[in-house]
Amino acid sequence: MKSLPYFCRGEVVRGFGRGSKELGIPTANFPDSVVDSLPADVSTGIYYGWACVGNSDVHKMVMSIGWNPYYKNTKKSMETHIIHKFKEDFYGEILSVVLVGYIRSEKSFPSLEDLTAAINSDIEEAKVMLELPEHSKLKEDNFFTSTTDSSPASPSSVASTSQSIINGH
Repeated sequence: MKSLPYFCRGEVVRGFGRGSKELGIPTANFPDSVVDSLPADVSTGIYYGWACVGNSDVHKMVMSIGWNPYYKNTKKSMETHIIHKFKEDFYGEILSVVLVGYIRSEKSFPSLEDLTAAINSDIEEAKVMLELPEHSKLKEDNFFTSTTDSSPASPSSVASTSQSIINGH
């Protein structure tokens, strides 16, 4: 995927309400404007990378991009699980992420338990991969300290309605 690393940011919006409730794995969801701006070569699947809410610390994350086959979604989504315990919800805050690598394609599972086990395995793989020097350095990228529409690594950027979407690599 030529577009990796992929930088984007947008407001956290309410998703399907399953992450915390059904799975015990809370997710932060991007609005349609961010999802619709993904480059064509960023395929559906599970990714790992870095995330920052507002001006807070940067944390490891995993992200599902796609239709969540287990739930048979008809709407494509970008659901970010930040590997950090937050004290409260942060709907309306700006989420900045950099997709660093690809873990696997999305697929359906025979049970909720199998889905949860796969997500937990993805989280563990992300933790390991993000320790590699070529990935850990992106945690310090100035993208996470900037809230402008300019990309940290490339002058190319895509503007959206009220969301800021940034693509750089």
